[in-house]
Amino acid sequence: MSLGASGASGAAGQPAGGGPWRDAIDEVASTVLLIGGWITSPPFYVRMRWRLLDRGAAAVVVAPVWLPDWLLAPWVGLGPIVARSGRALRRAGEISLASPLSRGAPVLVVGHSAGGVVARLLTSPEPFEGRRLGGATRMGAIVTLGTPHHVDADVAIGRRLSEVATDFAERVVPGPAFAPTTGYLAVTSRYRIGRPDGDARERQAYRLYRRIVTEPGGTPIEGDGLVPRRSASLAGVETIILDGIAHGQSTHHPWYGSPEALDAWWPWAIEVWRAALRARLGDPAARSRFDPEAVPPVSSEVAGWSSGSSSGS
Repeated sequence: MSLGASGASGAAGQPAGGGPWRDAIDEVASTVLLIGGWITSPPFYVRMRWRLLDRGAAAVVVAPVWLPDWLLAPWVGLGPIVARSGRALRRAGEISLASPLSRGAPVLVVGHSAGGVVARLLTSPEPFEGRRLGGATRMGAIVTLGTPHHVDADVAIGRRLSEVATDFAERVVPGPAFAPTTGYLAVTSRYRIGRPDGDARERQAYRLYRRIVTEPGGTPIEGDGLVPRRSASLAGVETIILDGIAHGQSTHHPWYGSPEALDAWWPWAIEVWRAALRARLGDPAARSRFDPEAVPPVSSEVAGWSSGSSSGS
């Protein structure tokens, strides 16, 4: 499978409903590809999909990666998941090309958790597990939500992630590999601080974080309850750090796809995406106007949830 360039990047054909995206960068709406996280399935993202549409996305395609695909990954690798996501990227590009709102603009890819690693793998110019990808031209931006970009190979989960995907990504598509014509944004959270001597929730978070990264013994670790903040950042990539936002939907707290979190990171995702579109036209003012200080604070109190604080304690 080779993704390569296509009409999704505005290179072929005339999209429905007017001129191509090049003529109206500030007006076009993004077609979004949403790649879910470890042991999730598309139904997990139904509400998030509607929320993105409510916030101006022209269309949202959820990659057809299901729970059995993730459960098989430790034995068969991520190749089948990347292939499914690649076909979904093609589909999203076709939808963009036919959309009077997107006008064929490159797709905005949102990867939750491990889905963010898959998004980066889709840009690889080298074959990954026998599959040729090279999808960067189809992507206007990659936004990762609580993605374990960096793992330590001498701990349990970190060892397996590095073997399966992250070592390859760091070698072949490190950091913002295709900037500025593909934008990058990382979103992470300080939902809970893990402490070896804290309360039950802090001790549990500490144990989970230590399965992904190593820190000097006893050092508190910030994270979203599953992925440490340090792991979810990517060198050279603009990063949003939220408070009070959990990794997934099972905690009964706001998570990356909740309205409160979307209101914080989605406007900047669009800004990064538009800046990449301008860069494709050689616009000298193409640099993103992202300002981390302008991201509105999100905490469990603001979100209206009863337990937990912005520090996760």
